[in-house]
Amino acid sequence: MIEQATARYGRVDAAFNNAGINSAGASLLDTSDDEFDRIINVNLRGVWNCMKAELRCMIAQGSGAIVNCSSIGGMVGSKGRSAYSASKHGVIGLTRSAALEYAPQGIRINAVCPRMVNTPMAVAVTKNYDPEIVKAMVAREPIERFGEAEEIAAAVVWLCTTAASFVVGHAMAVDGGFLAQ
Repeated sequence: MIEQATARYGRVDAAFNNAGINSAGASLLDTSDDEFDRIINVNLRGVWNCMKAELRCMIAQGSGAIVNCSSIGGMVGSKGRSAYSASKHGVIGLTRSAALEYAPQGIRINAVCPRMVNTPMAVAVTKNYDPEIVKAMVAREPIERFGEAEEIAAAVVWLCTTAASFVVGHAMAVDGGFLAQ
């Protein structure tokens, strides 16, 4: 991916690592080793693999911005979602550590942490829920709705611009006020 981008455009100025799958929603004891590995491999190792390729390119050019997609689940725990939360907490730790390592080389690394966003993954999570349960979930959101992908994208784009040139190693909640409660 990075080789193709640099061949076509000559450089990679920004990257958004948006790897993510959800867990089935089981207690820690009921989560199999295979399920835990599957979630960690996509949500955390996927970001790590992308960052390695992106960083090689950005180090060579002396600049760049990387934004990793974590989740509110990476900032707080959640019953029945230990594997997912562990993977997204890991993304924040990876982001912060890498940010410290590569900031002196002109590379800014941050993360966004969305709450429930109206995406195919969120629809899949809620499709088996009674409409009243979904209504109650929305009512728990201070903004009284789920987020939209464009709202997360706007935060990512901002983090990739020079307007965010002093933002390094930050895990930005894009959550409609959920963590403010």
